[in-house]
Amino acid sequence: MDNAGLLSHSLTQIETMNNDVISPEFDESGRPLRRIRSFVRRQGRLTKGQQHALDNYWPVMGVEFTPAPLDFTALFGRTAPVTLEIGFGMGASLVAMAKANPHQDFLGIEVHSPGVGACLSLAHEEGVENLRVMCHDAVEVLQTMIPDNSLNMVQLFFPDPWHKARHNKRRIVQAPFAELVKSKLKLGGVFHMATDWEPYAEHMLEVMSSVDGYQNQSENNDYVPRPESRPVTKFEQRGHRLGHGVWDLMFERVK
Repeated sequence: MDNAGLLSHSLTQIETMNNDVISPEFDESGRPLRRIRSFVRRQGRLTKGQQHALDNYWPVMGVEFTPAPLDFTALFGRTAPVTLEIGFGMGASLVAMAKANPHQDFLGIEVHSPGVGACLSLAHEEGVENLRVMCHDAVEVLQTMIPDNSLNMVQLFFPDPWHKARHNKRRIVQAPFAELVKSKLKLGGVFHMATDWEPYAEHMLEVMSSVDGYQNQSENNDYVPRPESRPVTKFEQRGHRLGHGVWDLMFERVK
């Protein structure tokens, strides 16, 4: 089976999964555990353009999930600073960042296959070569594929805030996740988060401030102004027009 065929098979498996994705894990006795997922895998129809991108550009920019560490030098064909973005949506801001920073390499992870297709299409259109994408659960990728002390930046922009109190445990930013991200960052690397939901921003700040080894880059130990490195999305522009706020948090790994 060629690369396109493998991808088609992979995406077919993705689209037939249940919306609320919970994969089995096992305790020390081999009993299966249920792991809380921080996302709901959204079903969506692929446009012709997205399907074309998946068929034609995935073999170049796509990375299949494998339970083995990535070699970033081999993946990108060079040694350069690596930024990992978790949940890139339709990929517009990720492609813009990759195009604006050709001296850096970018790896994006998204569970929504139409978003992956859209990102691939735009990256091809913009001639971006320093970007690779995955369609998989980011936590599993971090745990099994990202080498320790390898990333210069981890980006998490506008993750699902899980508004209802009973769902707050599904928020991806929790202490164990922050610890996992820290282990993948190089010393001096930065975990950059952004949200338009103030209660989630407060939650992020509380969690990140509780994890040893991070230093808040805010002068006031709360939020930072949006750095120029993070493009303003159409979604964010619409929010600004409606008077919605956006909170950026940047925490540096210091030990």
